[in-house]
Amino acid sequence: DAKHLLPNKMRDFFCTINLDQEEVFRTQVVEKSLSPYFGEEFFFEIPRTFQWLSFYVYDKSVLQKELRIGKVSIKKEDLCNYTGKENWFMLQPVDSNSEVQGKVHLELKLNELITDNGSVCQQLVVHIKECHGLPLINGQNCDPYATVSLVGPSRNDQKKTKVKKKTSNPQFNETFYFEVTRSSSYTKKSQFQVEEEDIEKLEVRVDLWNNGNLVQDIFLGEIKVPVKVLRNDSFQAWYLLQPRENGNKSSKPDDLGSLRLNICYTEDCVLPSEYYASLRNLLLKSSDVQPISASAAYILSEICRDKYDAVLPLVRLLLHHQKLVPFVAAVAELDLKDTHEANTIFRGNSLATRCVDEMMKIVGKHYLKVTLKPVIDEICESPKPCEIDPIKLREGDNVEINMENLRYYVDKVFCEIVQSSISCPTLMCDVFYSLRHLAAKRFPNDPHVQYSAVSSFVFLRFFAVAVVSPHTFHLRPHHPDAQTSRTLTLISKAIQTLGSWGSLTKSKLSSFKETFMCEFFKTFQEEKFTESVKKFLDDVSSTESKEPSGLSEPVHLKEGEMYKRAQGRTRIGKKNFKKRWFCLTSRELTYHKQQDKEPIFTIPVKNILAVEKLDESSFNKKNMFQVLHGERPLYIQANNCVEASEWIEALCRVTRCNQKRLSFYHPSAFLNGNWLCCKATVENTVGCARCTADVPADTQIEIDGDRETERIYSLFTVNMSKLQKLEEACGSIAVYQGPRKEPDDYSNFTIEDSVATFHTLKQITDTVEKLNESHEKYRKKRSSSAKYGSEENPIVGKVS
Repeated sequence: DAKHLLPNKMRDFFCTINLDQEEVFRTQVVEKSLSPYFGEEFFFEIPRTFQWLSFYVYDKSVLQKELRIGKVSIKKEDLCNYTGKENWFMLQPVDSNSEVQGKVHLELKLNELITDNGSVCQQLVVHIKECHGLPLINGQNCDPYATVSLVGPSRNDQKKTKVKKKTSNPQFNETFYFEVTRSSSYTKKSQFQVEEEDIEKLEVRVDLWNNGNLVQDIFLGEIKVPVKVLRNDSFQAWYLLQPRENGNKSSKPDDLGSLRLNICYTEDCVLPSEYYASLRNLLLKSSDVQPISASAAYILSEICRDKYDAVLPLVRLLLHHQKLVPFVAAVAELDLKDTHEANTIFRGNSLATRCVDEMMKIVGKHYLKVTLKPVIDEICESPKPCEIDPIKLREGDNVEINMENLRYYVDKVFCEIVQSSISCPTLMCDVFYSLRHLAAKRFPNDPHVQYSAVSSFVFLRFFAVAVVSPHTFHLRPHHPDAQTSRTLTLISKAIQTLGSWGSLTKSKLSSFKETFMCEFFKTFQEEKFTESVKKFLDDVSSTESKEPSGLSEPVHLKEGEMYKRAQGRTRIGKKNFKKRWFCLTSRELTYHKQQDKEPIFTIPVKNILAVEKLDESSFNKKNMFQVLHGERPLYIQANNCVEASEWIEALCRVTRCNQKRLSFYHPSAFLNGNWLCCKATVENTVGCARCTADVPADTQIEIDGDRETERIYSLFTVNMSKLQKLEEACGSIAVYQGPRKEPDDYSNFTIEDSVATFHTLKQITDTVEKLNESHEKYRKKRSSSAKYGSEENPIVGKVS
């Protein structure tokens, strides 16, 4: 949310999230507010290098174009200081001199020249090779040029490159020469010497500009390199463009308002897969370790301050290797040992409950969408008043009509849920089956505990949470408005109670603290509701396959608005770019004129031969990729780099098993009778570049096993001191078998078998030490190959 925004009157505001100058996400518009609440969450992988993560606040005016009120910009190196914390940031003024992105490739050299008369002078050679990733100007590629200057206290020699048209990656390849020192008589003593007072104060400055033709040129960024670093060397490097130091500072930041953000940023340097074999095997055999508390996976959860840090990569890794179900069963059994009352089963935030929660979020995406999205769309797009709390009723509201509306929505949501068992993923059913039988074994005299063990997850932690926060589960694009959120909250309360088998067999009304909900829920006291819940819970906790052969409904994977180039199926008409709605399922890729309209064009997934990036030079457009199929390529432009990366990955994942996948492709387009990449004139000639490797991930579950193992390694490394304390604790317990008299350093750890736990701890520390050595070798190799000003090797990063 934001507060005290300028101008000091009620306006309509929205925010954008930008990587440098590229917008990757946009919030909904909050109308008529000075302190708008957005409440939106975004999660994305970062597909390219970047300098700044920025958040812009806009005033959406009816008569004027969108006005930028201010921004919050956080340098990549500083993101770790804010991760996992909620912070208020003062908005900074938006100044064109500070809005930069991209990099420039320079070669610099300091020569000594001997003139015909025997005098010597120093000459600076600046070779500006190319730039990469310059920003779009008004949505189009820019017309960039560069000025190269040698700047000192009493000099400013400037030269200029030619203007390159319509490109964000200009190739300049121009060389400029500057005299650094005055000529002097040549002697051995003066050879390769430069006057100190000159060299210390001189610097090379390169400024990038967009040629405005009839309007003012736009500043794109600058870099400065002191000449003194060239004394004994010449080198070339990539330099990240920087903002001007003398930007507009007239506006006071505290006048613009502030923005509250909660950022979670992670960076991982992922090594080749073979480096993780030992740690991966140690984690994957966790479910076989007796007792489970002595396993590597359980120890990981014990040493992390926040269990969620351990649960996310752990669940994803175990899912990827089909080891999650036995592990969940083992930790759930340990959880049940400490549960003494059947009505509190699986109600806490233990390792078992968090693992199941995370598993449902990952595996149940499509299940939620086919079950709840239609009814959630109806509630959000055609909302009916549903407030039944007498205190919150507005003037003119009729509580009886509102109760009828709420009853209609609850009935509809409930029916969709209890009739959805056939769509429940097999993995979820397997986990529920294990939990149900473990609960019945723990409380053999309670016939209802086997149902509450399942309902506590599928109703309370899955469906009810998705109803109240549909945007979090991608059922809606944005956070619903206040009235709709209240309606969804009331529906969620009712669904929780209807799904709680324990409360249905005792007192349905006991779970509601509010009197108005008790009155409303009296209308549900019918046997058919309890029987429907029981049958649904039986179905989703059965190991029998419920998915019909052939999978009657395709899995929905991704959809969104992008631009496609006309494929020229008719002889008349220009091949221009048109906005279309794209939809990808497990069976086909389609595009439509508008969302929810019939498809204009369909490509069966089995016919897709390759999905690759397309060179920007093909159409002078960024973020393009190509889908190669039976006919000519389909050229698509995404709205930003994140969206392009997600579409390419999704398409590669769903087509990775196609038998006729290509090994070679053309990275550029076929235009004017030839391929721009290899100049071949035959359109169906074999490609000139090797296709990128297949994505080794499940079609419905996006998991990179090595990435998750690297995250777990990082967690072990950060918490190494706790591992050492745990080792000491195991040694103390082994020596002293008497009762513990006072709390100690290991009183919060679960140590059932000190010998087995110590053995696993030793394996963990040995494995982590070996990985430390591998990472250190990589760091040394990278630092030895990096030069002054060069960008770091790209590493995997993600933001939420």
